[in-house]
Amino acid sequence: MTMRTEPGSLYRLLGWLSPAFPVGAYTYSHGLEWAVDAGEVTTEADSRAWLEGVLVHGGGRSDAILLAHAWRAPDAAAVETLAELAVALCPSSERRLETTAQGRAFLEAMRASWPVSRLSWFDALDARALPYPIAVGVAAAGHGVPLAPTLLAYLHAFVSNLVSAAVRLVPLGQTAGQRLVAGFERQVHAVAEEAATAPLDEVGGCALLADIASMRHENQYSRLFRS
Repeated sequence: MTMRTEPGSLYRLLGWLSPAFPVGAYTYSHGLEWAVDAGEVTTEADSRAWLEGVLVHGGGRSDAILLAHAWRAPDAAAVETLAELAVALCPSSERRLETTAQGRAFLEAMRASWPVSRLSWFDALDARALPYPIAVGVAAAGHGVPLAPTLLAYLHAFVSNLVSAAVRLVPLGQTAGQRLVAGFERQVHAVAEEAATAPLDEVGGCALLADIASMRHENQYSRLFRS
């Protein structure tokens, strides 16, 4: 993948995928909260193994492939089909909430602050069924932001949010959190490179414990996170 990014595109990506962008990413743990409560994740090493599975074999990889296809989508009908597939692939109600609530919030913030005509492709789509990676892919393409850096920025934000959740839940220190983020650089690049050219029928994963964790989190007695 060509990773050269002109300053305007870099500025947009830094804004859209910053923790300050109002999508509420900090309120979701992707099932990690249950894993910590159940004793499956108790150390920095456990956190690294859990998050690597989610990134490489679970939601991170699937989101990246869906984002790439949304970026290349030719029209609103194609985007609607991708959105339906992304929602259907959610393994639990909370994971569906995680992606659709963030997608809806991203679209609302983009329309208010970074409007572009391609966002009108979502006008006929139920806002409650708009997955986050689909919204990001369409917006990036509409603004002329290249696919490769978009994928890298999205996956970096994905990992950073889960690391932030681990720092609060396990708990880990801030330095340990930064070690985790730094340690995922190679995997983030690899997943982004694969997703850029992967056909749609390769969407899927095998992070089964993470999927089960998201289901069990729905009935967890005490919760800080929405997923």
